[in-house]
Amino acid sequence: MKKLRTRFLLFMYENSQKQYRKYFKKKKRQWQFNEKQLLSFKEDSLGKTMGEFYQKHGFRMIPKMENHDVYHLITDYSTNIQDEIAMQYLLFGNGKRSAYLLGVLLLGTFVFPEYFKTYRNAFQKGRSMRSFHDWDFENLLWQNFDHLKDFIQQKQTPIFY
Repeated sequence: MKKLRTRFLLFMYENSQKQYRKYFKKKKRQWQFNEKQLLSFKEDSLGKTMGEFYQKHGFRMIPKMENHDVYHLITDYSTNIQDEIAMQYLLFGNGKRSAYLLGVLLLGTFVFPEYFKTYRNAFQKGRSMRSFHDWDFENLLWQNFDHLKDFIQQKQTPIFY
């Protein structure tokens, strides 16, 4: 049964992505780097870490969706379907809002209700992190990945005088 639910969500994802990029990602441009170029970035940089991510998983970059792959690296969520949904919950907790994200949350929760506690924890984790969902990560590819990840995972707290 779980396999059938996973196949259903993958079908929905694959059949909605082209339309989503076409109609909702018009303003966004694709990155100027490809997977091979990312591997030439200095060791420990976000760029090199991304290149290794693509290489390890045998993935290709999807134009205008590059930040999504950075989110996987920053949040430590894998690319399995339940983790994809959890990552969207984290992004929702982090302040990201879009019709597509809300659709993933609703459909994912309906199809995999047994993961609700995981999803709730992801939402809380997103709330506890510094807001990063709208960053332009292409401009940060040269930064040390571990430092960037640590910075994001430390929520900014107000200073009272």
